Parts: sequence; C-alpha cells; structure tokens
Amino acid sequence: MTNPRVLCFGEILFDFLSDQPGSPYEQVASWTPYPGGAPANVACALVKLGTSSGFVGCVGEDDLGNILVRLLQETQVNIDGVQRHATAPTRGVYVVRSETGDRAFAGFGNIDTSEFADTQLQADQLPVELFKTAEFLVLGSLEMAYPNSYEATMQAIQLAKQFNTKILLDVNWRPVFWDDPAAAPAVIHQLVKQADFLKLSDEEAEWLFETTDPSAIANQVGDISGVLVTAGEKGCAYWLQGNQGKIHAFAIDVEDTTGAGDSFLAGFLHQLCQRGIQSLETADTAYAIVRYASAVGAMTTTRSGAIAAQPIAAEVEAFLQLNQ
Repeated sequence: MTNPRVLCFGEILFDFLSDQPGSPYEQVASWTPYPGGAPANVACALVKLGTSSGFVGCVGEDDLGNILVRLLQETQVNIDGVQRHATAPTRGVYVVRSETGDRAFAGFGNIDTSEFADTQLQADQLPVELFKTAEFLVLGSLEMAYPNSYEATMQAIQLAKQFNTKILLDVNWRPVFWDDPAAAPAVIHQLVKQADFLKLSDEEAEWLFETTDPSAIANQVGDISGVLVTAGEKGCAYWLQGNQGKIHAFAIDVEDTTGAGDSFLAGFLHQLCQRGIQSLETADTAYAIVRYASAVGAMTTTRSGAIAAQPIAAEVEAFLQLNQ
C-alpha cells in the first residue's frame, strides 16, 4: 500500500446508538453499536471517495479493538499508525437520539473517560515515515484531554511542521471527554494556532470565538488558510484564502446525523487533494469544493451509523447533478 495522502489522528471507538429515539439514557432498553470516532470516520470516508488515508490512534487488545482494526483494513485505510494497548479497553460512547435524529453524548457506561486505550497513544511510536509523505494531518481536540495522548498530539504537530504536512483541525468539542471542561478552551486555542485549516460547528465557533463568521474567526486566528463553520440544516459558511460564502443545506430526509461533519470534512479534503490548495484562491472553485463537502455530509445523514452511511464518489457526483 502506498503512503496515504491524509493522516487522521485521534480516536476510533464504538458509538452505541439508542434504539429508542426520544428516550433519555436511563430509559433506553437497547443500543446498536456503530464504529465511529471522528478521525476514523474521516479516514474511511476519504478512501470511499478515492483519496488514500491512514489512521493513527490506539485501541485495546480486545474484541472491540479487533473489530475496529479489521474495519480499517477492509476499508483500505493504512493502519501502520495503529497502536494496541494490553490492558486499557477500546472506547465505547453511549449516544441518545431525539425523535428528529439529533444526537447527544450520554457517557461511557461504567468506565472512567481517562481509562480507555485511546488516551494511551504513545508519542515515541508515531509512524514518522507516513508524515514524510502525507499532504494533510487531521486532528481533533479530544486527545488533548489526557496526558499521554496530549504528548502524542504535540509530537504529531511537530512532525507535520517538519515535513510540511498541512494541519486541519476539527474542534469536535465534547465536554464529556474532559475531566475539567473549563480547562479546554485554552488548550484548544493552543491547537488552533498550529492549524492551516479550521473546521468547527456554529456552537463551537460561538463558544471559542464569540462569532460564527468565518472571516472574523480567520481574523482572530491570524495565520490561517481556511475556516469552515458548519450549522447542520442551516448549511455552512466558509472563508478560504480570502474567498467567503455560504452553502445552503441540501433538502433531504435525515435518518441519523452521526458522522455528518466528518464526512463533510472528508469531502473537503478529497477535493483539496484533487485540485490543490492554490485552487481555493478562485472564488468559484472554493464554492464548488465546499458544496461538494456539504453533499458528502448530507448524504451520510440519510442512513444509520457514521462509517456505514458514507457515500462513494459516483454517488456524490450523481447527487450533485440531481441538486443543481
């Protein structure tokens, strides 16, 4: 397998989705497991679209870990960066759903958030060879909540800088992962300073920057190539190399919003790999790239699960033709 063009760094886990939409956590009678974790979702979605990717993260030496590694292999994601931990379990997250399909994270069962294998990612075991040739590194903020994976994240950033790999940060704010959520903003702002591209939801934008305007955020950050602010059914706003605009959400029947933002991100990166970063300097191209990303995100909401629902490139092209 050739070295991947995009490295996705962080967590891979199981989302246990409530089978009873509208019921609170305590009243859910059954759950369906779906493979997930934002960076893993992005890695799988990229391959389905036709861009090679690798996943860097840590899972347990357990059945859940085995299933997830096998899924990455079957999807043809490079797993040279996957670490296994002998005693820490692979993470599972319980997700309750509203009757309209929106989801909320309800915790980790009876295991403390700091005890899962993904928190034990080791900096000195990162696959340096992959960083040498990767064009993009995708990071989230969750691994910054734990000492070992924090060190590994900082080492990944250092390798990206060393080999001129562009960094895309997906903020992915999940308070439930942090022992002290109040400490998160300062840590995340530290990450933002390292990024070439920043993707965040409208709530995350408001929380971190007190605005949802991508150009105002770019102004606050200073040295950045692009800012994407997603807002679910309200669409998406962007600022890319000075070009800014909005994309309206596609009209579709939503079944499950899990992983939609990750698919959006994969669509964006797939287009950047095809067209090159310099293509963002053209306003029409910047618009087309974000519209493509929005289509990939929208299509993922029409089926259950994050990875299982992801479209292939031909489906995206057909969808865009239909929705001109």
